[in-house]
Amino acid sequence: MSSRRDNGRVIPLPLASHHSANRSSTTCKYRCGNACQHEAPNTSGNAYFGDVVEAVLNRRRALKATGALALTVGGAAALGGTTVAAPSAPARNPVPGTEFPPVAPNTRDAVVVADGYQQGVVIRWGDPVVEGAPEFDPAHQSAAAQEEQFGYNNDFAELIALDRTGAESLLVCNHEYTSEEHMFLGYDENNPTEEQVKIAWAAHGLSVVKVERQADGSLKPAPSRYNRRITLTTPFELRGPAAGSDLLKTSADPTGTTVLGTQNNCSGSLTPWGTILSGEENINQYFAHADAVTDPVARERLDRYGVTGMASTRKWERFDERWDVAREPNEVNRFGWIVEIDPHDPTSTPVKHTALGRFKHEGAAVTIADDGRVVAYSGDDERFDYLYKFVSHGKVKRGTSALARRHNTSLLDDGTLHVAKFTGNSPGEIDGTGKLPADGEFDGVGEWIPLASGKESFVPGFTAEEVYVFTRLAADAVGATKMDRPEDVQPNPVNGKVYCALTNNSNRGSAGNAGADEANPRVGNKHGHVLEIDDDTTGTRFGWTLLLVCGDPDDPSTYFGGFDKSRVSPISCPDNVAFDRHGNLWLTTDGNALDSHDGLFAVPVEGPERGHVKQFLTVPTGAEACGPVVRDKLVTVSVQHPGEVDGASADEPASHWPDGGTSQPRPSVVAIWRADGGEIGRG
Repeated sequence: MSSRRDNGRVIPLPLASHHSANRSSTTCKYRCGNACQHEAPNTSGNAYFGDVVEAVLNRRRALKATGALALTVGGAAALGGTTVAAPSAPARNPVPGTEFPPVAPNTRDAVVVADGYQQGVVIRWGDPVVEGAPEFDPAHQSAAAQEEQFGYNNDFAELIALDRTGAESLLVCNHEYTSEEHMFLGYDENNPTEEQVKIAWAAHGLSVVKVERQADGSLKPAPSRYNRRITLTTPFELRGPAAGSDLLKTSADPTGTTVLGTQNNCSGSLTPWGTILSGEENINQYFAHADAVTDPVARERLDRYGVTGMASTRKWERFDERWDVAREPNEVNRFGWIVEIDPHDPTSTPVKHTALGRFKHEGAAVTIADDGRVVAYSGDDERFDYLYKFVSHGKVKRGTSALARRHNTSLLDDGTLHVAKFTGNSPGEIDGTGKLPADGEFDGVGEWIPLASGKESFVPGFTAEEVYVFTRLAADAVGATKMDRPEDVQPNPVNGKVYCALTNNSNRGSAGNAGADEANPRVGNKHGHVLEIDDDTTGTRFGWTLLLVCGDPDDPSTYFGGFDKSRVSPISCPDNVAFDRHGNLWLTTDGNALDSHDGLFAVPVEGPERGHVKQFLTVPTGAEACGPVVRDKLVTVSVQHPGEVDGASADEPASHWPDGGTSQPRPSVVAIWRADGGEIGRG
């Protein structure tokens, strides 16, 4: 234990952990390059809230007075493994959408859903996507086959209805990363074959596949002209103010406008004009030989993005020099963007939007402001990194004409990029224990600091191109607030507020790192929290509140929106965010640190049930729940990296989900529906 002094109080600090919450070292290695084993790349000296002593309460009252913050297979019974009793609940929850019996925490190697609900696998790694694709054979894989099959480790998902009934939809999925030890029998991580590497390239990216609702409620893939795979060899167009920059030019692309592929695609969203946004996240781990870079400016930039070391984990640099920063120093700058794809046009070229900045995007989500401009929110998923907002200059054209569609798909190319700075309402009261301030809430106000707009930089010492390509460094320079891994950020379509999942940060308050503040109120924060923002969408001011401070309800450091903690489900490490049509918040978790498997949870955000967290499902051994889609009569969830536990491999699997027997575990999308055909969460 170490300690630090904060406003005269000595606070004991836990030692930093090596892995994110309860996630296996294998997952940490392949998904994020063991980010938690290294010091966070943000070494800037930005202040934390404990250092800010000002009359914030008066300022917030003044803002309010002027209207600046105004805004328009089975149930839980007979569970195997470790279980904890489900929270008690009244016979009927009065909030539509959350009226289901909560699933108890458990460690079953299965998807366990609420009582009264059924489930079925929609599509698995290796299943055919493109018509004519071969059936999956885990012992005889090929790159050519994988380019036509469902990719690995599906994360974000979206269902786009093709008809008014929703009987036919397009399922769009991200494929975040590959876990080679779990993909290939007899895999030698020191000597991967060229074919294995090319299979991995093909297993990254996105899938678009038509799905049809069956009479029994299940969802099944179907052949379609829309079906498409996007991989690490698919051409992308770089667009926006940094396109063509010298910082983005390579020997293979001297124009700096075309990139092959997308990688580590985490979360995303559906735009109002019907396209998909997807975030490139942990891109640093794919690049080798940063140790050979000696130029101090280049070295600082690589360090800030976590690009360090010698050979990469996957050894791709042996088969394509673009993964070697010593040979192709700008290739790394061509990843870490928000990408946009048009699932309705399988011949379209996907786009990387430079105006939204480059960092470890969890995703991006768009809302339309009252004046017609679009606003995109995005989190940088790294310990002590930042929350961002982009406001377009152009306005949405209504309708579905070709002209309107072309116009709307250009809106993310021109606008102003901002980064968030938070101020708490209770300076001097935050002691790092999670104790509520005297006013009964973790809350405050914030400012969106402009970074760049078009070709104009607002950051001294940075050109506009440098702001977009090295956004983290620009945000450091303007004093943005260091957050606890801001992940999915989504506007609520019902109440207009914006919700951000902050997954965890075990290094909060450790030696040399930022201490607790009102927006990140716990040192050694291993369970994460959920932030609620009341934003003046196109403006630069906002109000904020913490909806949840996650963990065991018996832990005094937890907070559930003021709701009775004896009645809530335990929740740890919130990650992805979705909403039902009632405005209830749905959360998946990543790395549950409460000795239970990850899952999907629902929580009302308004009224007397605000903060009443209820668990809807859990996922199998070693798996993470991702990409929730919540419709009136259907929920889907991506089950990522099942069986990925320490000591397991393709040769010695720790899970046999979803096919059972002695089969290999396969990342999959699962659909859940009510057995009686009724609406999700209605009594």
